[in-house]
Amino acid sequence: MQASLFDDRELQEPLAARLRPNSLEDYVGQKHILSEGKILWRLIQSDHIPSMIFWGPPGVGKTTLARIIAHKTLATFIDFSAVTSGIKEIKDVMNKAENARRMGEKTILFVDEIHRFNKAQQDAFLPFVEKGSIILIGATTENPSFEINAALLSRCKVFVLHALTEDDLHELLYHALKHPQGFGNQVIDIKEDLLHMIAVFANGDARIALNTLEMVILNGTISDDKIIVTKEILEQCISKKSLLYDKKGEEHYNIISALHKSMRNSDVNASIYWLARMLEAGEDPLYVARRLIRFASEDIGMADSRAIEITTAVYQACHFIGMPECSVHLAHAVTYLSLAPKSNALYLAYESAKQDAQNQMAEPVPLHLRNAVTKLMKDLDYGKGYTYAHDTEEKLTSMQCLPDRLKYANYYHPTCMGSEAKVKERMRQIEQWKNKHQ
Repeated sequence: MQASLFDDRELQEPLAARLRPNSLEDYVGQKHILSEGKILWRLIQSDHIPSMIFWGPPGVGKTTLARIIAHKTLATFIDFSAVTSGIKEIKDVMNKAENARRMGEKTILFVDEIHRFNKAQQDAFLPFVEKGSIILIGATTENPSFEINAALLSRCKVFVLHALTEDDLHELLYHALKHPQGFGNQVIDIKEDLLHMIAVFANGDARIALNTLEMVILNGTISDDKIIVTKEILEQCISKKSLLYDKKGEEHYNIISALHKSMRNSDVNASIYWLARMLEAGEDPLYVARRLIRFASEDIGMADSRAIEITTAVYQACHFIGMPECSVHLAHAVTYLSLAPKSNALYLAYESAKQDAQNQMAEPVPLHLRNAVTKLMKDLDYGKGYTYAHDTEEKLTSMQCLPDRLKYANYYHPTCMGSEAKVKERMRQIEQWKNKHQ
């Protein structure tokens, strides 16, 4: 027998709303600003709230923090929506707050999605924030530097809220299963690996995690007064097949290795597949982007120097817009890297030079390469014999730049792949000129 989605429980508030904490003790995540003794913790506990902006992705607790402040503060707390309110509503609230200020009362105004206000609406807040008529708390998923007027932003402290970790989400899910306002009064049979799948699927968003848990329990199988949640039910509810992937385990490293080696082998289809495996399993797109940046120099290097430009640009794109939109940017980079000419010459050059650097740490810098910034240094022949390459017609000199013991070292051996063929020819010309002018 299946539990119905349309039983009496649907008439209740959503699970995420029922479990919204009212105190910092019950709040999950954001330890960097809310651990005991941290700045925001101290401000809330002492009820000395300044105007501030909470900036972070959806489902990380911005509105919950505001409601905790509402429970703690002695000030009048007004909840204001940027979606449904215009300048008239703003002015009405501001006038009430100004009257309260004259009576010695504080007003905290919470504005959810403050980035949705246009410049004129934001400007309407400014004089009241300056006078202290209101303490403004704004919540936004967008970068305040771009979405909040500079004058208003300068009067607010910005707190950055991070996506919740998998450990944070596990804590929330266990809390929901045990709490009376959650499923604490019912017997729920759900395996640990399914809770892990929900935490991965939620991708840092508490609301998604709790909504998913609620959905799978409402659709669970009822047997002997117990609700049983299976992997099949979970997969149906999240509309995707469970992927064998653990961001902290062996499979994480297996799949990133498969992506790296597929790109190295110029296999576009395999590369895109392994990319999709990671992203659809909930991998952080910025982690993938960082690995692509490394690949651009380690496996392509001077054979196509545009690779590092493109991967760096894709990292920025992922940072700006996140998943799922940035998946196409990562596919763009993976395809480019797969098709680019390959060379590991830079990687080998550094590894070779690293060995000499580690084994020859005491080798002195040749005197002619040292800067003579004092008279004593000049008297000791610092800089003596140095030739400024720009003063020569060829922009070259025969000056030795390595320590004596390493003067014949040759670390970089360019290949004939892509643009590196031109680099190889340029190096041959330089070497030929220097041999001639020794």
